[in-house]
Amino acid sequence: MKVALIHDWLTGMRGGEKCLEAFCEIFPDATIFTLVHIKGSVSPTIENMNIKTSFVQKLPFVKKKYRSYLPLFPTAIEQFDVRDFDLILSSSHCVAKGVIPHAEAFHVSYCHTPMRYVWAMYQEYFGKDRLKGISKWIVPSFAHYLRMWDITSNSRVDEFIANSENVKKRIWCYYRRKATVIHPPVETKNTQLSTKDEGYFLIVSAFAPYKRVDLAIEAFNQLGGKLIVIGTGQEEKRLKKMAHSNIEFLGWIKSEDLGQYYKGCRALIFPGEEDFGIVPLEAQCYGKPVIAYGRGGVLETVKGDWLSGTKKPGKKSTGIFFEEQTTEQLIAAIKQFEKTEFDNQFIRNHALKFDKEIFKKKIKQFIQQKLPKR
Repeated sequence: MKVALIHDWLTGMRGGEKCLEAFCEIFPDATIFTLVHIKGSVSPTIENMNIKTSFVQKLPFVKKKYRSYLPLFPTAIEQFDVRDFDLILSSSHCVAKGVIPHAEAFHVSYCHTPMRYVWAMYQEYFGKDRLKGISKWIVPSFAHYLRMWDITSNSRVDEFIANSENVKKRIWCYYRRKATVIHPPVETKNTQLSTKDEGYFLIVSAFAPYKRVDLAIEAFNQLGGKLIVIGTGQEEKRLKKMAHSNIEFLGWIKSEDLGQYYKGCRALIFPGEEDFGIVPLEAQCYGKPVIAYGRGGVLETVKGDWLSGTKKPGKKSTGIFFEEQTTEQLIAAIKQFEKTEFDNQFIRNHALKFDKEIFKKKIKQFIQQKLPKR
């Protein structure tokens, strides 16, 4: 059986790419089709695969400005020739699920989210405060086209897998399609319990608007404690300009080095609403608590207590949730963290339930059960 793996773009090793890496381990002879590939930006497991890119790869400034070509993505994904493949497994948060299979192929889409730019987080990306000049007129019209294309192209998928209950609800809301939930993988074998506290809080995030890294910067500007920020993205200049001297930006770092920062942190700060969110689980693998905005996929990955007076705390927890996405609430959550004792071993044991090998086993079982007999 010939297998095609479809992924939106390969420009960094984030949550979606960690899922793709697991797919590559399940299907090592597969061919990857992706809009853009920046060589060296993903793991050796992915880099060593047979990777085919679209015409977007050859456009000017694509390494830094690939998102600017969003209007071309539907056309680019539809031009991939996958007629020779029996199984198509798409890893999609933008257009990957829109690839056109032949009639006899079986298409499973692992959906990280329906296209967030035009659905659940349209306002965060293209709200009234973010568009200027002629963009105020062009972007809403094109977003309307993308929604229509997104709805139409979902009919090319035979089976949906959602990365969380949160995304499962979105798939039903926007596509009216049922989905099976299989949570993304976490690489736990090279992690260990850490009780070190080197005095800093940690953020590991892309600098996209919906990640709300700005919320954490505002909070630590007021609190004065040390915050280490690992990541890059389109908001980098604005965020660095906001930050006081107690906030340190490290850019993206290698996966093998990231563990050292998880080990030494007091807690992970997670101020955005995520579809799922692997980073909180990575921190918990080291026994570290998570201070998170209590919406989205984090409700499935963190066993959190809520701020005093909002909801009844559980007997054991792996973090603290705040209910409103405001600086004041995040500061209150950090102060509650200071007064809370956590069981680091309990936190780690919770994260181990999301191990990569468990994920691979569930994916293989799902495909075996759903794949039509030939």
